[in-house]
Amino acid sequence: MSATKDMILEAFQFRHACKKFDPSKQVSDEDIRTILEVGRLSPSSFGFEPWKFLIVQNTALKKKLYPVAWGAQNSIDGASHLLIILARRKVDMIYSSPYIMRMLKDIHHIPDAMAETRRKGYENFQIHDFELLESDRAMFDWACKQTYIALGNMLTTAALLGIDSCPIEGFNRRAVDELLGQEQLIDLDHFGVSVMAGFGYRSKNPRGKTRQAMDDTVQWIK
Repeated sequence: MSATKDMILEAFQFRHACKKFDPSKQVSDEDIRTILEVGRLSPSSFGFEPWKFLIVQNTALKKKLYPVAWGAQNSIDGASHLLIILARRKVDMIYSSPYIMRMLKDIHHIPDAMAETRRKGYENFQIHDFELLESDRAMFDWACKQTYIALGNMLTTAALLGIDSCPIEGFNRRAVDELLGQEQLIDLDHFGVSVMAGFGYRSKNPRGKTRQAMDDTVQWIK
């Protein structure tokens, strides 16, 4: 057990937001598929998986992304793989949508009567608990928050495999959405860009990790 704990903490000490990747080193297909599988298996609210993962390998598309995704430029220049995580919009995530009914019946395999009970609970959650129906943006932001669960799991998995990564929010969301829509890579009625990440291998070692003390970040309530 101690060895497992040490391995986990070692991975988190190793992980950092890599700003300079070595373009000569490539993540293996097996490892990138493992990272993506961890993302696919990640938890989401009600298990509705409001995400889609794009692995951008097309050089022409990377060049088009470069001026509108300033935070991704280091990853575009040297990372082995550039990941764009999409989040579903209100049309899919609202309690009455065909997508939600498909998830309940075809993916979760819930009997009709039970599916309706689950759907009503989801409706109550959206209307009363989180007040998600006040705007399209509220619903989209809620879906985006869940994609960060998958992102965090993928970053951790990469670190456990000795692979570097960089989470990326440095981009013009509207411009990237429009670009992916123009390239016919996403349906803008159903998806929008949530976050990006680069995966590869560092070109040099980073400075030591800096964090606040445990007592400054954790409060025990007994």
